[in-house]
Amino acid sequence: MPASINPNGTLKGKVALVTGASRGIGEAIAVRLAMEGAKVVVSARTVEEGDSRLPGTLTHTVERLRAAGAQAVLVKADLAQASERERLVEEASAAFDQNIDILINNAAITYFMPVQDFTEKRFKLMMEVQVYAPFHLAQLVMPGMRAKGWGAIVNISSPAGIHPKPPYRGGRGGTVYGMCKAALERFTTGLASEVQSDGIAVNVVSPGLVDTPGVAVHGLINEQSKDRVQPIEYIAEAVYQLAKADAATMTGRVDYAEPFLQELGLQPSELV
Repeated sequence: MPASINPNGTLKGKVALVTGASRGIGEAIAVRLAMEGAKVVVSARTVEEGDSRLPGTLTHTVERLRAAGAQAVLVKADLAQASERERLVEEASAAFDQNIDILINNAAITYFMPVQDFTEKRFKLMMEVQVYAPFHLAQLVMPGMRAKGWGAIVNISSPAGIHPKPPYRGGRGGTVYGMCKAALERFTTGLASEVQSDGIAVNVVSPGLVDTPGVAVHGLINEQSKDRVQPIEYIAEAVYQLAKADAATMTGRVDYAEPFLQELGLQPSELV
């Protein structure tokens, strides 16, 4: 059967907020959640063509979702700003007149350069968007989740969070990126331990190498890495599985998409 929106799927009645959803992984996640009946709020800074040097916009994501029969709205937000994060949650909750049930922290801003050359401004911006924004957004949505006794938070990480191992051969300037992802993973497991009794599952999906506009602009796919490229459907499926997770049995996990799906005996669904 061709991929389609199931309005009576496992996420029927749930509102999902997906950050960084103007393209790539975030867009794919929004589509997969919508296919299971979730009402989706997508957010990023790029609303229209020309807002970014990269292809993809929130408008395109919403049009794709609505054309397939999903309920979807967009909210532009700069996650580097606390007031913007607060407004995002307010508008996302108001969009469907209910609190957020599922939070997907996917947005990122990344610079690759050696520590010696890293500026304070860029360091703080990366930490703000990739670490503090997920932390703050979780704080903002948890009261509503607690009131319902159910919620799911999925943070998108990277193998960059794993410690480098010798023999060292130099790097391409990914130390700060790795710091951010390691911090995000530790935040995930810590928060999971705090809120399991409230019915809130908190997990990580680490995508691996995916052919997205962001990956392309950093030149991460080359002759040495091309055989490791993973279809985007794997990440979207893994996130969906954790977005519907029962906190009693599946929380505090740091999962790599393909092995996780193999553990569950699943193949990724096609996307609408």
